[in-house]
Amino acid sequence: MIAFDRLVVTYPRAAAPAVDDFSAISADGVFTAVVGPNGSGKSSIVRALLGRVPVTSGTISIDGQLGTSLPARERARRVAVVVQREEPAFPMAIRDYIGLGRSPSLGAWDRPIALERTVEASAAAAGVASLLGRRTDELSGGEWQRVRIARALAQETHSIVMDEPTSALDIGHEMETFELLAGLAAAGRAVLVISHQLNLVARFAQHVVVLHRGAVAASGAPDDVMRAPVLESVYDCPLVVVRDPAIGAPTLIPLRRPRPDLGSPHGGLYAASDSRLGMIP
Repeated sequence: MIAFDRLVVTYPRAAAPAVDDFSAISADGVFTAVVGPNGSGKSSIVRALLGRVPVTSGTISIDGQLGTSLPARERARRVAVVVQREEPAFPMAIRDYIGLGRSPSLGAWDRPIALERTVEASAAAAGVASLLGRRTDELSGGEWQRVRIARALAQETHSIVMDEPTSALDIGHEMETFELLAGLAAAGRAVLVISHQLNLVARFAQHVVVLHRGAVAASGAPDDVMRAPVLESVYDCPLVVVRDPAIGAPTLIPLRRPRPDLGSPHGGLYAASDSRLGMIP
């Protein structure tokens, strides 16, 4: 479990905190998602968890212990993190890169065969088993993203945090990634995902936190959070929220802004189709 209690992060020379009084819990067995527009403080929460930015006030706890009291190696045994941007310093074999996930837990007497099994299992789970014979500089953006997820899985931690895990992925691999994360949560892990993919979040997450200008604008189940009055004010974008015809989850549909010279190209359509679309008030 990861708990953020009134977390404040302020960058030097910044006029306002990047994260302002943020409280949330990534509980065991729960898929928790943090969403919000660009610059709302989502990635700063991950940086604070990793200790890459100083915490102005508030605390971050991991399994009931203050994160600041845990050595970096111990934090890595408890929480696997996939950050938004990362490039290796030099090309390396995919097999070796995924194996780096085991580094925090390897002892002097660990058997190479056990490490190899973990690497292969993690690669298969992330859908990159076919890439094990290649190097990191031979991958597309989407392949590289999935390899990084495999490395995080190889850590075999109880908590997993991913910052935009589906960036550069096609729609099929987006679905596979969210299905994988939902499966990890169902198996009892604490899963915390930072994402711009609101419709995937609504379909898979059990708890959603909406950030706006560093503060929590809404928090709760997708049905409670994915509502037009909440999201329009946060994203400053006209939209409607309807029901997914497949599973009934909330689905966001952004609308084009009306042009003064032409009038609204969409207003009449949606106004006349509210019942058919199953709009959520």
